[in-house]
Amino acid sequence: MNRRTYLKYNILIMLGGLGITSLSFFKWIGINTPVNIHELWARKDLIAELAEIIIPATDTPGAKDAFVQEYIINVIINCNSFRQQHIFFTGLNDLEKYTIEVYKKEFLKCTPAEKESVVAHVAKSSAYSFSILDKIHNKIWGETFYFKLYHLTVEGYCLSKTGATKGLAYDYIPVNYEACIPLKPNQKSWATK
Repeated sequence: MNRRTYLKYNILIMLGGLGITSLSFFKWIGINTPVNIHELWARKDLIAELAEIIIPATDTPGAKDAFVQEYIINVIINCNSFRQQHIFFTGLNDLEKYTIEVYKKEFLKCTPAEKESVVAHVAKSSAYSFSILDKIHNKIWGETFYFKLYHLTVEGYCLSKTGATKGLAYDYIPVNYEACIPLKPNQKSWATK
C-alpha cells in the first residue's frame, strides 16, 4: 500500500468517526433538552385513550374514570428527567405517525379495534426478545415509551380513590395485620399491601 492510499483510508475513517460522533452528540443534546409542557398537556386526550386501552372500563371503572391521564402527565413533568420526558413525548409522536401511516387517520378517530391494534404494535416493538437486553436498554437510555405508559397507568389507577375503592378491594380500617390472606372466589385484589 502506498502512502497516498494509506492517507485516503485514514482520512475516510476519521471523517466517518467524526460523523458518527457528531450524530451521537446531537442525539444526546436532543434527548437532554426539556419538553414543552404545554404540548404534553395538549395530548391529554390521547394519553387518556391509551390508558383506557390498558385498563378498560368493565364492571369496574376504567383508567379514564380514575383520571389516570392527569397523574401520568404530572409524573412525567415533575418526577422524570429531561431524557425520560423526551422519550415519552417522542413515543407519543411515533404512535401518531404509525397510526396515520397504517389507518390514514389520527389515533383518537380510530375504531376501538384499530386502537388496540396500534397499542399492541407499540407494545411489541418496544420490547426485545431477551429480557436482559431490555434491562440494558433501560439502564442506558431509560424506560421505553410503552412500558413507562403501562407502569404509570397501573400505578395511577391503583393510587386513585376510584381505582382503590371501586376497582380493588380496600379496607378503610383494618382490624389487624395479616401478612398473607388467600383471596375468596370472585374477590377483587387488595388495594393495600
